Amino acid sequence: MNLLQKKEKKSKKNMMMTEGNIWIQILTFSVPLLIGNLFQQLYNTVDSIVVGNFVGKEALAAVGSSSSLINLIIGMFTGIATGAGVLIAQYYGAKDEEKLQWAVHTATTLSLIGGVILTIAGFFLASILLKWMGTPEEVMPNSTEYLRIYFLGSVFNLLYNMEAGILRAVGDSRHPLYYLCIASVVNTVLDFIFVVWFQMGVAGVGLATIIAQAVSAVLVFLQLQHSDAPYRLYFKKLGVDRRMAGRIIRLGVPSGLQTSIISLSNVVVQANINSFGELVMAGCGAYGKIDGFVMLPIGSFSMAAMTFVGQNYGANKMKRAKQGVFITSIISLIYIGIVSMLLFFGGKNLLQLFSQEEEVIRYGMVMLRICTPFYAFIAICHVTCGAFRGTGRSMVSMMILVLNLCVFRMIWVNIMTPIYPRIETVLAGYPITWFTGIICCILYAWKGKWLEKKE
Repeated sequence: MNLLQKKEKKSKKNMMMTEGNIWIQILTFSVPLLIGNLFQQLYNTVDSIVVGNFVGKEALAAVGSSSSLINLIIGMFTGIATGAGVLIAQYYGAKDEEKLQWAVHTATTLSLIGGVILTIAGFFLASILLKWMGTPEEVMPNSTEYLRIYFLGSVFNLLYNMEAGILRAVGDSRHPLYYLCIASVVNTVLDFIFVVWFQMGVAGVGLATIIAQAVSAVLVFLQLQHSDAPYRLYFKKLGVDRRMAGRIIRLGVPSGLQTSIISLSNVVVQANINSFGELVMAGCGAYGKIDGFVMLPIGSFSMAAMTFVGQNYGANKMKRAKQGVFITSIISLIYIGIVSMLLFFGGKNLLQLFSQEEEVIRYGMVMLRICTPFYAFIAICHVTCGAFRGTGRSMVSMMILVLNLCVFRMIWVNIMTPIYPRIETVLAGYPITWFTGIICCILYAWKGKWLEKKE
């Protein structure tokens, strides 16, 4: 028995997915990941609930409309975490402890460097980017203040995403869940203290988010540092191994570009939404937070597919990898069916948590009715793209998602909105491009050679 196998027996929280019942493994991995993402969305949503009820619709519009821009700027850096996760899953599945260590320490160092760069760039470019988005003047001061404070916590944001990604790549989705739950409680409590008690407005919301992110980042870092598993983190080993960094970046840049480019298209969509005024901004921003409770769990299933396929691809178990993708797709569809029904019939009550203004609720309901019936398309699209990434086909995943969720969406908005200048026209771009995306994924999964046996 080699050292990796001995350490596997000692560590009970990680999961080797190359053997055993696939249904149980996917659910065991996905459920904590799904709950964790729900908690992550929860503390973002609490921000909007607090400012919407205790500050006003201008503050709600500022926080809600900043999400697309935040995802755009952070997307490239979080893509590096995805690339690292693919390699770590493959090395873990192949039981290659030496390369596993290189990958863990190089990835952690890259996240720290990226966090410093993002802090500086985000702080100084915030107002310029908001103006480019066409943010209304009455919302601009709040939006700029919130965005600048948010980016001051970039190091914590990227560090948490990277370290949590390492744990998930080896099958441990429980510890990231615990730390997100703690961060959610911290963020919620501080939101009320800073905004309601100290009346700090959007600055209080941003500060609460930074502190919550710092708590989760420190906890997950300590978890890796004190682990007795082969992916343990050592301070003295932190550094950038050139070859490993090249592999991580080669896999991560397509994922980062994909996230950033899709976020860019969402920024363009947001700019069109902004043109309809602050009530539409507030309504769509409020539903955008609810929408996150659907989209983030979809990301959880995509991560599950990537991790399962990555480990089995590393172990050269291609048939098992394909079975895992099929089972993950079924589970994600069951989830989407339940959530879509709940949203369709109870969405108005949820929107009332953000604002009591009739027009804000009305525009939120417009977005809900357009998006809710078609979430199944984007769910399958993300699961299959996660599977492609697990085999190292990050470029294929990027091309499919960018072509549909960015290029086609921007074409739709720029051609159809001037012809039919209604908010419904802008929002219809979401389900239309989800449908074209799933068609491309199915065709590649059927015809592409993405599960060829490794040399």
